[in-house]
Amino acid sequence: MAFDFRGGKRERLSVSKVSKSSWTPMDDWRYKYASKSVQLPPEITEKVTLKALETGYRHIDSAKYYANEKECAVAMKKSGIDRSKIFFTTKVPASSMSYEKAKEAIEQSVAAADLGYIDLILLHAPYGGKEGRLGAWRALVEAQKAGHVRSIGVSNYGIHHLEELEEYINSGVGGQISVGQYEIHPWCAREDIVAWLKKRNVVVEAYSPLVQAQRMDEPVLQNLAKKHNKTGAQILIRWSLQKGYVPLPKSVTDSRIVENTQVFDFELSGEDMESLNTGIYAPVCWDPAKDVPL
Repeated sequence: MAFDFRGGKRERLSVSKVSKSSWTPMDDWRYKYASKSVQLPPEITEKVTLKALETGYRHIDSAKYYANEKECAVAMKKSGIDRSKIFFTTKVPASSMSYEKAKEAIEQSVAAADLGYIDLILLHAPYGGKEGRLGAWRALVEAQKAGHVRSIGVSNYGIHHLEELEEYINSGVGGQISVGQYEIHPWCAREDIVAWLKKRNVVVEAYSPLVQAQRMDEPVLQNLAKKHNKTGAQILIRWSLQKGYVPLPKSVTDSRIVENTQVFDFELSGEDMESLNTGIYAPVCWDPAKDVPL
């Protein structure tokens, strides 16, 4: 579950372009990044999601694989916040990458969340082979046309997978890749994929933007944190925001859930941003974009 903090009067990020068919208040700063609910126990999921919503987050990122869609949705309902003000994302698991399996997974996610509709469903990873990938996309398109989901997209797709999908979409099956979600941070910038997505006005979401805390001792990060009187995590979130991404930081700690939102009172300079161009490709998570062939 990732929490995307959106909703104040400060900076604007036009994520309303997620889809013309989806109301997405991404120009509201509470929607600039999300709270990520990766495989948390049910009772913890509900607790931290409520805390995030109380703090001001309005974007919850879940997945069927995380097995906590229901708990995220329960917290959303308990929060008392109008459904239309919260953006909820889930994903079709890698094990369901075929038309029939994806259709079933989508139906199960819609039922588990019981929110009336889901704002965004992504294909979690490009497994299943060509037939499976394209079939899963067709299931998403059908779910969108039926009103079960408002926007659709992909996660962990390499350029070769994206081009395969784009060709399929243009052949007549339809649908629009609204969002691409990837592990992105200064040590895994994925500039080629980002360029492909931005050229097509696809919103870029960045998971593991804090590099699972594995780079907090890097001198460049320590220096920037000291310069701006911020934490390393806040520097990384700020980097992601200034790149135009939607970062998805994960935390189960109340203080860090709050800390991760305190990134709108400073700005990284051009020199700061340049110093974070590490040129290093070192993912800390799985890497289907690179590892899964066509």
